[in-house]
Amino acid sequence: MKTGESISRIRNILKAVKEDSFLTDRLIYSLIMKYAKTLMQRDLKLVNLFKNSSLFKEDPCVVLIDVDRVAACCIDINTGCTFKRSKDKLPTITNLSNGPVIRAVSTLDYSVQVHKTEPSLYANMTKIPSFKYNKRKYYWFIDGYLYIPDVDWEGVRVQAMFEEIINKNLCGIDEKNICIPEQERDINIPDYLFSEIENLARQEFLTAGQIPSDGADDSQNVMR
Repeated sequence: MKTGESISRIRNILKAVKEDSFLTDRLIYSLIMKYAKTLMQRDLKLVNLFKNSSLFKEDPCVVLIDVDRVAACCIDINTGCTFKRSKDKLPTITNLSNGPVIRAVSTLDYSVQVHKTEPSLYANMTKIPSFKYNKRKYYWFIDGYLYIPDVDWEGVRVQAMFEEIINKNLCGIDEKNICIPEQERDINIPDYLFSEIENLARQEFLTAGQIPSDGADDSQNVMR
């Protein structure tokens, strides 16, 4: 579903409740995302969200650079460990209660899957004598950057619930090189959840008597 279509659907429902309501696109979008994140959090626990491949986009080449262990937030690591970090911050990823929704991190040829961890957990693992036999590769995600210890890779693939256009060079353009308005972009919400979002919006509007003020978090607004 396109962002503009989702906004129109919610606006029509709320207008039916109170015809003279003044509802900005930005406000309606913030309401949609509020309800969507609650429902997606529920489905994430049921593993349903990860089964919906249409929600995930792939950055096919996240460039990695060398950093020291201080920059990698892993100062307790055994000496001799090397660290890679994504050269740039990744595009904004939908963030739920247990962190950003990342489906997979792998080598460019998909031959090695990288497993999620935290710096402190990884540091503890390296202190276990048997860790030297552990062939798994690990990553952690801090402040928009991806960190991977003990690899010599130049880049990785990342599949995640990205909220932004992945290729910044494309600037949100289609194959005809025409800028795509935000309202015409796909909204990153499963279609099957939208009827629940509509019901939640209607229920909140009926209970409150009016829509909440337009004080939504601008960091989640595509309609700025």
